[in-house]
Order: sequence, then structure tokens, then C-alpha cells
Amino acid sequence: MNPSHQTNLLPERHPTQDFFIADVFDNLPYKDDIASMEHPIFTLSKRKDLRDLNYTNGNIHISIKPTSDGLPTIFDKDILLYCGSLLMDQINKGNIPPKTLRISSHDLLVATNRPTSGEGYRLLKKALDRLKGVSIKTNIKTNKREVTRAFGLIESYEVIESTRVKKRMIRLEITLSDWFYNSLLGKEVLTVNRDYFRLGKALERRLYEIARKHCGQNSSWSIGIEKLKLKTGSTSSLPKFRYFLKQIEKIDHLPDYRLRISDDLVHFGPRGEFVTLDDLPSISPNTIQKTKNIVADAGTGWDFYELHTQFSRQLQKGFRPDNVNGAFINFVKKKVTTRP
Repeated sequence: MNPSHQTNLLPERHPTQDFFIADVFDNLPYKDDIASMEHPIFTLSKRKDLRDLNYTNGNIHISIKPTSDGLPTIFDKDILLYCGSLLMDQINKGNIPPKTLRISSHDLLVATNRPTSGEGYRLLKKALDRLKGVSIKTNIKTNKREVTRAFGLIESYEVIESTRVKKRMIRLEITLSDWFYNSLLGKEVLTVNRDYFRLGKALERRLYEIARKHCGQNSSWSIGIEKLKLKTGSTSSLPKFRYFLKQIEKIDHLPDYRLRISDDLVHFGPRGEFVTLDDLPSISPNTIQKTKNIVADAGTGWDFYELHTQFSRQLQKGFRPDNVNGAFINFVKKKVTTRP
């Protein structure tokens, strides 16, 4: 990614994480469900959206009705990505986890690059209300099963523990909808780049999802602008939508992909050889902790996560050491002998 474009991304709000979800950042890829990557389930509006939505694409039909809280936004989807990623880790290990899970609100906010201020917790509560309150009817099957009743994207949530003084939710219990949970059991998910959470514009997030779903690891994928507008769920006029696309093409900071506009077609292509975190050798939790201590003891000003990113980029470019843990330790030891 071009460094000159980094300022267009949201800042890394939590650059010095020190909590159990280091495993999420370093070894547990984020998973996005294919159904909502393919079809516009979430509104792109940051304002309260009270529209009833009806979407048809071929034989697929979706009807979405909001409550007074409005439609769930694509930023609300962060909650599903976080919860789904934790459950997919268990599923990939051969376990069948329950669809109800208890999580730390703070860890969710940090993992998805959200603010942990009082406002951050207030917005999290609003997002949970929208995900629970929305009424969806669709014939989209997940794990070969169709849910014939109306459902919310989460079935329920409960604040297990809170801080009265700061009015913050410390621990949450979230029960996922059968529809979303079935997509996890069926492994109908794709890995998404961590920088997805640094995309500050809803349309950018939606375009990344569409590119990830349809372009994937292929050399290119093209779609007409009008059809792409329908697929994103954008409510902008076609000329305005085209303008937004040109701005995104100019800024060029979508993770993993570039888009190019030619007449009435939008072309997506990968930035280089496409390697997801799933394909990379895994660094053990013990090595993560050991190298964190090496960085801290050196005191030369390095950030552990910057070193981890640099090493991961080498892996993505094809570097395959016989012992990935030993190679990472040596890499860190060498780096911290000098200042950044």
C-alpha cells in the first residue's frame, strides 16, 4: 500500500495492544460471511436510516425492516466479524461452539479499531440495538438451510457486567441469529484484511467486501457501474456514485485490491500476489510473548506490532523459513539493536 495514501485511512487507534486478543491480530484471521458480502444487508448511511429495504438479484430476495433505532450500518457489522472470527477459530479446530458467546466489550472495540471512550461504548450499545431490532426476511440459504421466519442479525444480547460510574459495558453475552450462525457452521466465510477496520467510509468497506468476494485471488473482475451501485446498496444518484468511485480510485487505499473505472465498467484487481493470513505460517503465542519482552527490554523505541507487520509482509512475499518462530525471534533481535 502506497505510504502517501496512509493518511486517508483511519488511524490505528490502539497501536500498543496488550490483551488476550493479540491472538486475533496475530494468528486468528478475521472472517466475513459470504452472504452479506454478496448482497447489501447493511445500510451505508451513518445517519439514522428508517427505510424499508427490498432487494432482488436474480432469484435472491431480501426484505429488511428497521425499528425506531434504524437499519444496521456496515460499521455495526464489526460486531459480527469479531464474534464470527472467534467462533470460526473453534470450528476450524473441530469444535462446535454454541451460538451464544461472552465477550469483553473493551476487546471488541480494540480489535475493530473503535474508540474505547464513553462515546465508543454508547455507539456499541446503539449498534447492538440495531443488529437485534432489524427484521430480515430472505431466501438466502446458509449452510444449505433457509430461515423461513423474520430474524434479527443477533438474536439477543445482555450486559453481564457494567461500570455504573462510567456507564460502560464491561462484559457482554451475545446470541447470534440462526441464519448467521449457520453460515459459520457451513464455513461460508472469507478472510478479510485487518485494515478493513481502518476504512472510514462506508462505501469503501462495501467495495472491499465485493472485491474480496468476487475478485478473490483472481487477476481481475469487472462489473457495470449501475449493477455495482445496486450491489453496494448505495442511495446516491448514478452521477454521484460515479464521482465517489473516481475519488476512491484516486485515493487508492483499499486493502488488497485496486479499482479502475473504464467507461461504464469498474475493474477490480489484486495489488500483487494475494496471500491471506490463513496461508501464512503461524507464530506461536509463546513466541509472541517472548518477542514482546525482547522489544520492551531493548528500549530502542520499536513498536512490537510494527515489527510483526514487517515480518508478516516478508512471509506474504514468499519468505518461508524452516522455523518461523526462530526466524521471527532473530528478526526482532536484529531490529531492536538500532532505533526505528
